[in-house]
Amino acid sequence: MKVKFGDNYLKLTGQAQSVGNIAPNFSAIDRNLAPKSLTDYHEKTIVISVVPSLDTGVCDAQTRKFNETLNQIDDLVVLTVSNDLPFAQQRWCASAGLEHIITLSDHKDLDFAMQYGTLIQTHRLQTRAVFVLNENREIIYLEYLDDVSKHPSYDAVIQAVITE
Repeated sequence: MKVKFGDNYLKLTGQAQSVGNIAPNFSAIDRNLAPKSLTDYHEKTIVISVVPSLDTGVCDAQTRKFNETLNQIDDLVVLTVSNDLPFAQQRWCASAGLEHIITLSDHKDLDFAMQYGTLIQTHRLQTRAVFVLNENREIIYLEYLDDVSKHPSYDAVIQAVITE
């Protein structure tokens, strides 16, 4: 799969996922440098919002939208995954006034990126993507955007969560 990044189309690396797959476990680190994995989250529904960098306008808007809209739903957690350093994620959360959200950094091992097929290897960034997992950790919705400068389909994600 290729994605548009600026004026170029770049190949994604890793194992692309499909609706119906059981979401692979992954390892990443949180803003306090603590190791985290998918199995650390026990909510009924998990939304994994993947962004290239929190320091860009679309990534900022995506992270805010999902967290402001979905964090009001019981038994749901939103995980924002990027390759930003945990320190940059911490700074962004503080400046955005969103210290309560969960950001995970995949910069160290790229385990999430390889498990979910989101790595833009030439730039060592994640592509923009969204995964919705049900209580059995089955992927019930996913979106790999073909242009990293575009927004995900917020309404479709919200609908997938509500109908779950």
